[in-house]
Amino acid sequence: MDRAESAIQLAMSRLEDEFRHILISNTIPLDADRLYGSIRRVSLSFAANDGEIDEEFESFGEVSDGSVRFHERGASLGDDLCVDLINPDAVIELKEIADRMIRSGYEKECVQVYSNVRRGALDECLAIVGVEKLSIEEVQRIEWSSLDEKMKKWIQAVKIAVRVLLSGEKRLCDHIFSESESMREVCFNETVKGCVMQLLIFAEAVAIGKRSSEKLFRILDMYDAFADVFPDLEAMVTDEFVCSEAEGVLKGLGEAAKGTFAEFENAVQSETSKKPMQGGEIHPLTRYVMNYVKLLVDYSETLNKLLENDEIDTNGLQIDADILESMSPIARRLLLLLTSLESNIEEKSKLYDDTAMQYIFLMNNILYIVQKVKDSELGKLLGDNWVRKRRGQVRQYATSYLRASWSRALSCLKDEGIGSGSSNASKVALKERFKSFNLCFEEIYRVQTAWRVPDPQLREELRISISEKVIPAYRSFMGRFRSQLEGGRHAGKYIKYTPEDLESYLLDLFEGSPGVLHHLRRKST
Repeated sequence: MDRAESAIQLAMSRLEDEFRHILISNTIPLDADRLYGSIRRVSLSFAANDGEIDEEFESFGEVSDGSVRFHERGASLGDDLCVDLINPDAVIELKEIADRMIRSGYEKECVQVYSNVRRGALDECLAIVGVEKLSIEEVQRIEWSSLDEKMKKWIQAVKIAVRVLLSGEKRLCDHIFSESESMREVCFNETVKGCVMQLLIFAEAVAIGKRSSEKLFRILDMYDAFADVFPDLEAMVTDEFVCSEAEGVLKGLGEAAKGTFAEFENAVQSETSKKPMQGGEIHPLTRYVMNYVKLLVDYSETLNKLLENDEIDTNGLQIDADILESMSPIARRLLLLLTSLESNIEEKSKLYDDTAMQYIFLMNNILYIVQKVKDSELGKLLGDNWVRKRRGQVRQYATSYLRASWSRALSCLKDEGIGSGSSNASKVALKERFKSFNLCFEEIYRVQTAWRVPDPQLREELRISISEKVIPAYRSFMGRFRSQLEGGRHAGKYIKYTPEDLESYLLDLFEGSPGVLHHLRRKST
């Protein structure tokens, strides 16, 4: 019996060595090119900012050359992707050796050899797809640009790991250890535990890391990717600790996304840059938030799920509670966010001393917001009524601009104080009126040619509105009183412009470059 037992031990030892040798020599390296070729990517544009803005908003979306930055949405694997992890011919031999070792009572040794070799192989696979072995502390010390790349690789890797590596490993274990159901389960759990935990550690580090607005989309990508494969992972892995950790990490990523979104909302509300935009231009905060929100809408399904049970905090904003109640969770939050942005923009308009410029700034920014909403899925979330109200606001601002900017010039073209009729008009008063109008017009021209209205339609509408108010009034005034000055000395000094001249000069307004009146040059051309 002793000699027989020794013979069996020696035989099992040799089988163990042979089992290890076949596993190692027949492992098929992961073909990363084939895997990445099967990944379908979706790129979403994120327009760059320009101008000065608080640090909270600097790192994401701001590119010095004004180019467009792209956010690459989490990719998806082909449903039918399947790879061989071990040479199929060798699997038959491995099964035969495993069967003999299990029947001889050496199942533990067999499982240990298998899991040790395959653990190493899976580690190499993760390295091939770009996942490094890092501790939570190491992950949290990584700069954002490098971390962003690692998060992108993780998103691809978690799909490859679960859908390709783990499912392939499950098929291998089920085939090689078909003689023992308990061994199949133990062997698979032991083999993949390290691989899964390596992925979970990185995700946990991201979830508990410092929150900043630029991380939100990548965290949502990670959450979506992991939520997508989680049912498959849960169906394969039966180790309670690993399952519990995986569930906790998925929840943590969801909480991180919600917390990062809340941080962004607070940052928009409290952004306090005090430097007014030159020429009343669109503020970088407006550009940033609208491009950010426009991209965020692509994650509506995920965010609706994450925000479903959250309480609504209006932060004192005047919004109808019934309207909020009828909206989806993400629509409610975006409505509140844009209301905060509008409130902030209104405060920033007060940085301008010139009241007319305040209205130009408000028109530029509110119209930009409306256009971004109207031209995207935001329009469906917020509704046509929201868009109509903001367009009405822009019209009101235009009316207020005309009043603030041109009332003084138009008051020079009134009859009061000149006399009861044109024949009795005081030449001195007339000269003063024409002189005052000329000075007013030239000052407005000098100042407002430096203002900028980027939208061509709004720019044209403003010029037409000005023209409709100023030109008829000037033509009428000049028609009634011109004869009183003509023939006198220096008449051209007071009646400097024809109505056509004024109309021509109005075309220079809102171009963003200070203008100088060159009357003779205009007339000659």
